[in-house]
Amino acid sequence: MNNLTSTLIPLALALPALPAAATTEANGLFISHLENVLGTSFDLKVMAPSYDVARQAETAALAEISRLSAILSSYQPDSEFSLWVATSGEAIPVSTDLLAVLAGFDHWRAQTGGVINAAAEAINQLWQRAARSETVPSESDRTDAVSAVQQQHWLLDLEAQTASHLTDTPLRLHTFAKSYIMDQAANRALAVPGVAGVVVNIGGDLVVRGNRTESVAIANPRADAENEKPLAWLTIQDRAVATSGNYRRGVLVDGVWQSHIVDPRTGNPAYEVISATVVHPDASTAGALATAFNVLTPADSVQLAATLPGTDYLIVTREGQQFTSPGWGQLVQPVSNAASSVPAWASNPVTTVRLMTISPLKDKLWNADQELLISLELSQIEGRSHRPFVAVWIEDEKHVPVRQIALWYNKPRWLRELRDWNNTQQNSSFDATSLASATRSPGSYTLKWDGKNDQGQYVKQGKYTVCIEAAREHGTHQFMEQTMDFNGKFKQQTLNGNVEIANAALDYRKAGVGR
Repeated sequence: MNNLTSTLIPLALALPALPAAATTEANGLFISHLENVLGTSFDLKVMAPSYDVARQAETAALAEISRLSAILSSYQPDSEFSLWVATSGEAIPVSTDLLAVLAGFDHWRAQTGGVINAAAEAINQLWQRAARSETVPSESDRTDAVSAVQQQHWLLDLEAQTASHLTDTPLRLHTFAKSYIMDQAANRALAVPGVAGVVVNIGGDLVVRGNRTESVAIANPRADAENEKPLAWLTIQDRAVATSGNYRRGVLVDGVWQSHIVDPRTGNPAYEVISATVVHPDASTAGALATAFNVLTPADSVQLAATLPGTDYLIVTREGQQFTSPGWGQLVQPVSNAASSVPAWASNPVTTVRLMTISPLKDKLWNADQELLISLELSQIEGRSHRPFVAVWIEDEKHVPVRQIALWYNKPRWLRELRDWNNTQQNSSFDATSLASATRSPGSYTLKWDGKNDQGQYVKQGKYTVCIEAAREHGTHQFMEQTMDFNGKFKQQTLNGNVEIANAALDYRKAGVGR
């Protein structure tokens, strides 16, 4: 991992999106956002009486993540797991954490009929090669991969605390290893004296611990831009939320999108289910089931969940069917209490980008068949992993703001770093809702403009300017702007990157286009 040090900024306590139970007179909410932690984004919320206590909690959480990465990582060649994989047939003493995760894979492999399997990496590699060759794997290749996966890959002696590696099949501790790490990190942060509550969100999976009630938005797999309306808002206390789906990671093989989640029993990517969210008191259970529910049929998932008390879920199929647990409705916030759209939960430093201007065409309005997708990739800067403050908005031909798309920050006083946005006098309201989604790539974000102004009315077609600004406290300030003609003729445009935003792209397209 890169440098994990970031600055925690105290937020004002009066945050309308937070439930009343979330704050007390003695504690404030402190929020930190980092990138490239466990290969994805990292959000930390701490209920603490002071900035110093919150910083201690952040340090404790990040130290635990670093410690466990050095044990469980499949990417670090010197991790305990990687060194153990290099052995063969020998009973090797292993750490308590590695033994626990390996035993967890044995448990969930049995529970799911072979769906959870660390050797599924062999099938993932098969489909990655297929993407490079643009050829679907042959039946014999898939059969060979399945045969390799179905072997017994290790033998554990729990009493002696040893593990024997038995095969040369590629192994990766995905699935619930991240959930295991999140839970341990949250517990470390909560153990800091004075900390009342903690929320750890790594790439869309999260753990809520202590005296904290968290509002959680469940991403729509068919419309997963940061500011899209979610499938549901949940109220979560002392539980974990894990989501797996095919909409953020996968490969394109012969023109067809294939999920990164594969079925170890068949050698094929998961197909019928496109998203599964699981809520459970135990983070590892939530993580394992979220993956399994993408592979199993919905009927089999419902049957398995019924044997595991405390399991709630939302399963979404390719055809749009939704399956929920009997207790799911008790977690869902009433519509009157939920935000009308998902706001900017990504708060931190600032870069500005201006996107297109369009000349209005008389009497021709945007409509529900058009949308603009704005893709951003934040730069990975050596020694800096915390995210910049970012503002994205749309201006008309007179450079009057018509729609605020996103505003990412963590305290009103830092908004002055967004100089261009400040000059527009737009709404600076903040919502601390957490987003549960399939794992994102580090620094990659997508936003959408539906052609409406801040009052919810469609604007005229024509030229508009998309503005993107990014900045950091006492650091760099960047601004990009580009003009585009939104005249009903769909088009794409790439914007030159800068210090804070590696690249940005605009996709003016037919609404709802996607996988």
